Amino acid sequence: MNVRRHHISAAALAAVTALGLGTLTACSSDSAAAGNTDKFDVVASFYPMAFLAEQIGGEHVNVTSLTQPGQEPHDLEISAKQTAQLQESDAALYLKGLQPTVDEAVGQSEVKTKIDASTLTSLEEHGAGTGGHEEEHADEHGAEEEPGHEDEHGHEGEGGKDPHIWLDPVKYAEVAEGVGKAFEKADPDHAADYKKNTEALVGKLNDLNTEFETGLKDRKTDVFITTHAAFGYLAERYGLTEEAISGLDPESEPSGARVKELQKTAKADGVTTVFYETLVSDKTAKTLAGDAGLKTDVLDPIEGITDSSRGDDYFQVMEANLEALRTALGAK
Repeated sequence: MNVRRHHISAAALAAVTALGLGTLTACSSDSAAAGNTDKFDVVASFYPMAFLAEQIGGEHVNVTSLTQPGQEPHDLEISAKQTAQLQESDAALYLKGLQPTVDEAVGQSEVKTKIDASTLTSLEEHGAGTGGHEEEHADEHGAEEEPGHEDEHGHEGEGGKDPHIWLDPVKYAEVAEGVGKAFEKADPDHAADYKKNTEALVGKLNDLNTEFETGLKDRKTDVFITTHAAFGYLAERYGLTEEAISGLDPESEPSGARVKELQKTAKADGVTTVFYETLVSDKTAKTLAGDAGLKTDVLDPIEGITDSSRGDDYFQVMEANLEALRTALGAK
């Protein structure tokens, strides 16, 4: 699932100009057009950004997500209508480096407030093996990454940085605080409510962090295997080691050497489970698990909420992820 960089054509921009505001509809059927309401209109790039905007903005915001439920966000291509929504919105909330077409569209738009979540916390580089014990683990199993590994894939952030910050509740809370301040500045009439809502959200994220710390404390192994390296920040936060089958690209086929390496890792570290996710194929995970005699389960990167998600929102799915990890790691 390599992300290809798409340029917004002159024809698309012309179509945007030709579109009247009255003909626009928001991505979600139950909300008014972005930029066409009496609320603070926010266009969010994908679910984790939309969730922040809704939680912080409350009744004062109208949030439109550029990525539909069930759509793999890395594959998003911006339509002329969506570009128009950006142009007419009060704010754009996105995560630079995750969706190149969004980065380009936001950069070319005249939206008043542009909030790049990647600037609100620190980003790090993560590869196929990631976590609190990465270096010793790599030495022990010969799992050092091949040079240029991350260059093969298209959805790492700026300079090869991992964009999956929302899967670490602490980093997500840092982003929430930054978004709250941006909302306060852009819409000062409702600043007090934005501040209160932000504090409440950060409090819930801090509680979630405590749940993970407590829930993963007494475990048999630190190592878990996933289809792609989305959980590097989560692994680092809680002293775990993520071993990804396909690095940063969940749909690429792993090499035979990588599969053998993971089979050795699983045996050496007492790994019981290979995790896959809901928005991409589980074929690779199930093949590896079958060959190695392991179980499979879902560990959701929460890039979107669908009917197959184990919960209705970020917090419910994160708690389901915690339970899946506890089982796989043998936590008491």
